[in-house]
Amino acid sequence: MSIRKRLILSNIAMIVIPIFSFILIEILLGVFYYKVLEPKFSGHPPRSFYFFRFGIIVPIFAITNGVLSYFVSKSILRPVKNLSIAAKQISEGNLDFEVKPLNKDELGQLAVSFELMRRNLKESAEMQKKYEENRKELIANISHDLKTPITSIKGYIEGIKDGVANTPEKMERYIETIYLKTLDMDHLINELFLYSKLDLKRVPFHFEEVNIHDYLVDRIEELKFDLDPINVSISYSSHVERLNCIILMDREQFKRVMTNIIQNSLKYMDKDEKQISIKLIEDQEKITIQFHDNGKGISKDALPFIFDRFYRADPSRNLSTGGTGLGLAIAKRIIEEHGGEIWAESEIGKYTNIFLSLDKKSKSKVT
Repeated sequence: MSIRKRLILSNIAMIVIPIFSFILIEILLGVFYYKVLEPKFSGHPPRSFYFFRFGIIVPIFAITNGVLSYFVSKSILRPVKNLSIAAKQISEGNLDFEVKPLNKDELGQLAVSFELMRRNLKESAEMQKKYEENRKELIANISHDLKTPITSIKGYIEGIKDGVANTPEKMERYIETIYLKTLDMDHLINELFLYSKLDLKRVPFHFEEVNIHDYLVDRIEELKFDLDPINVSISYSSHVERLNCIILMDREQFKRVMTNIIQNSLKYMDKDEKQISIKLIEDQEKITIQFHDNGKGISKDALPFIFDRFYRADPSRNLSTGGTGLGLAIAKRIIEEHGGEIWAESEIGKYTNIFLSLDKKSKSKVT
């Protein structure tokens, strides 16, 4: 019951209850007077009888008003007190409690809103804490990944200064190594910059309707020129009608996604015949692209984390195969900006599959 109705009913009760009580008492006193007292007084009742009657009515009014006021004020003040305690706890930074509505009235609705605010504040505080932890982790990872090439560059420069590179061949090798390490640093910084912009949603996306089948055919033709010289075969198959292949995408950003996925596969190719296959799959509402490789696979323990920034399933990867640990994290961010999903399946020693799922457009939009 709402507070307004409660106050109206209590005010009505403060009037009605004493009136009915007065009428009831009058009837009882009348019966008592005519049955017991009238034979003794044989006329009008004495003044003491009127005072007695008045003395009963006044307490009835007082008790009625007091009881109703107590219960009405209790039903209002108790929730207010609970909200006041909750507000104090929040002001002190304590968010580990629950605000329970005591009644289904305006104050109960206020308590529900207060509880929702507390939960949102707690989620924001936890998110802020997580962001702070991520920031510290990011700084630690950046420091670690930059330290390796810087240490290497420093060592080669010291070797040149100390005269270790005492032949033109050694000097050329030292300078070439310094140049390659500088390129690694430049690539890392570029990846970090892109990931930070994606994380802050400051990368502009230029979406357009694209036939993904035609796009993949053209893209794979380009990739063959890069993969053939390193003895990696790439193939493509589609189980989708061409007219059903329209999706909304940013061509350049999607190209980066494909590049990052394929580069990640190449780093773990351990077979004599290195193979990458791309398959286009359709369901009622989505287009799914499967990237399959015959690399050494990813363990079940590592699989849930491969799209996390700086995660490396192989800790020695930085030395043996290179990489920033951001490629798949960037791919995930870009696919999420497309409103899609990315996930992976793998079996150690056999294969890794990475799937991209995107919403498809209707046939009527094909031009």
